[in-house]
Amino acid sequence: MSRQQYHADHAARAQSEARRLLDQRAVLGPRWLAWVASELYQLSPPEFANMVRRELERQSAG
Repeated sequence: MSRQQYHADHAARAQSEARRLLDQRAVLGPRWLAWVASELYQLSPPEFANMVRRELERQSAG
């Protein structure tokens, strides 16, 4: 499967996962950064974790 196809197949899931992680920021406060790092580390495969990481950056900036 090409990178482009993988991205197309999993984009909505990555956006949803990023939103779930961002929703916990207010709840966890200063502990959020360590928590989100651990959540990203557990995601698999690494390509999906990278998609979620990029989506987190995009949603945080927007």
